[in-house]
Amino acid sequence: MAIEHKVRLVEQLFGRLENEITTFKSTTSLHCLSGCGKCCTKPDIDASPLEFLPWAFYLFLNDKAETTLAALNASTNSICYSYLPFSVVDNKNGSCSNYKYRGLICRLFGYAASRDKYGKLQLATCKIIKENQQENYNNTEEAISKGLYVPIFSDYYMQLAQIDYKMGTTLLPINEALKMAIEEVLHYYAYRPFPGNLENIA
Repeated sequence: MAIEHKVRLVEQLFGRLENEITTFKSTTSLHCLSGCGKCCTKPDIDASPLEFLPWAFYLFLNDKAETTLAALNASTNSICYSYLPFSVVDNKNGSCSNYKYRGLICRLFGYAASRDKYGKLQLATCKIIKENQQENYNNTEEAISKGLYVPIFSDYYMQLAQIDYKMGTTLLPINEALKMAIEEVLHYYAYRPFPGNLENIA
């Protein structure tokens, strides 16, 4: 399958998820605090290369893939390469420098559920939301137990794997996933012509 087609399929999956999360947020009133980037500072976030393929393709189209790959290879930081803290002394507040192209894990966390060993759905969200929006959180947990629809991690990763099984099921530290996504695009186009009519799509 051509890279461009995989990118479209991943973006379509993200589009469906975005609609579901928008509805879920509207129904529950749960929301991230403005400027909070604490979840992005976890050093042990795993992701698949496929969820960053649209980002890697965007970099390639704008002649930034090789320089970004070199920067990733030179970095020793385990925090996501795309995360930009607002302060050099406090990295808990910040934003994603590639928000439009953030990965599936970034989109799901906070507004999706996982199943426990008994099959019960549990909302996967952060301590800040649980503590600062305790009533909304408790009401949401109860509503989910009574059938409120919530996106489910495993369901979305299964759909991702259907686009490209190997790239969709390979879980790596997030910066390794970013690197592999770029390498996949660069390898694909090493002996193929530049995709037509897609120059500088920023």
